Amino acid sequence: MLTAFTFSPFAENTYVVADPTTREAVVFDPGCYDQDEKEELARHIDGNNLTIKAVWLTHAHLDHVFGCAYLKRTYGAPVYMHTNEQVILNDTPSRAALYGLRGFEPFEVDGYIREGETLTIGSLSFEVRFVPGHAPGHIAFVNHAERYVIGGDVLFRQSVGRTDFPFCSATELKRSIVEQLYTLPDDYTVYPGHMESTIIGYEKKHNPFVRG
Repeated sequence: MLTAFTFSPFAENTYVVADPTTREAVVFDPGCYDQDEKEELARHIDGNNLTIKAVWLTHAHLDHVFGCAYLKRTYGAPVYMHTNEQVILNDTPSRAALYGLRGFEPFEVDGYIREGETLTIGSLSFEVRFVPGHAPGHIAFVNHAERYVIGGDVLFRQSVGRTDFPFCSATELKRSIVEQLYTLPDDYTVYPGHMESTIIGYEKKHNPFVRG
């Protein structure tokens, strides 16, 4: 069971994925910024009797972590990311100040995710793929059983993630897409960090930035 929310002034996509039997769930990239958005996410969690076992971050850019402190405080959910993202997370308070976003709550991660490992929530299983370029420790989560990817800000519908931030690399981003995403079957759905979902095969044919 995958549910998508679009939060914050950055129109970031937050995903809640739950095992329909055990009701165990994980939140990917909680971008809920203001209190109304946090309450919207909580209504979904509480209304479906979900137990939030973890928060998994594709990367630690500001718009993808707004809700982490709230989920830790409210549900006791531990937060995990790739270790290379620590430099990004350390800079989030100054980034929030730069954008004039006074409501950002700093938080600490509870552990690190390694590329190549398999993570589970209930009966759900996710392969972790390392896809740097937009961020130095960007990872994607692949659910092979249900044939989809939680992709963060790597591949969008006919677009790709920005590479004009600190610690970005256009060369690495292209390599990540070609070697880690385009090697998936064409029918896999990509749930990105912004905008609508897309399909691997479609992007290989039509993405003007990275063709398959």
